This record gives sequence, C-alpha cells and structure tokens, in this order.
Amino acid sequence: MKRKNAQLMSNVLMGLGLVVMIGGVGYSIVAEVSSWNLPQFFAHGAIFSIFVGALLWLVGARVGGREQVADRYWWVKHFDKRCRGNQHRSSH
Repeated sequence: MKRKNAQLMSNVLMGLGLVVMIGGVGYSIVAEVSSWNLPQFFAHGAIFSIFVGALLWLVGARVGGREQVADRYWWVKHFDKRCRGNQHRSSH
C-alpha cells in the first residue's frame, strides 16, 4: 500500500474508532440517565462498542505507523533498558 493511501486509511480508521467510542459512551449515558425508555440491550452493546472503537483506533494507528512509543515519555526513559545510557557501565 502506498504511503499516501496508508495515511488516508489510517486517518479514516482512527476517526471511525473515535466516533464509535464517543457514540457508545453517549448512548450508554443517555440510556441510563434519560426517561426515553431506550432498550437496555443496546446499552450493553454500546459498552462493547467502546472496545470496538478502541480496536479500530489501534488498527488505524498501526496502519499509519503511529503506534511506536516515543522516547520522550518519562517511564520509557527511566525504566526501559533500551533507552538508558548506562548499558555499558558496570553495576559495581
């Protein structure tokens, strides 16, 4: 897949994942709080849609090459052995 097409597909998948997650959260909240008598069956499905949306988001990030963790994160800098500068030093 060409780079331009991969970026476009990545953006579409990540956007779709975001819409599905927000829609699932919104429906769950409206079903619990409102008096519209929405079916509870769909409320449980809406909670599942949050995970489906997150999966779409991650697939989009993978396609676009955005899934790598940057070295600027504190945890990675301090606890990931690949990022520490003392690899060649002795531990004595």
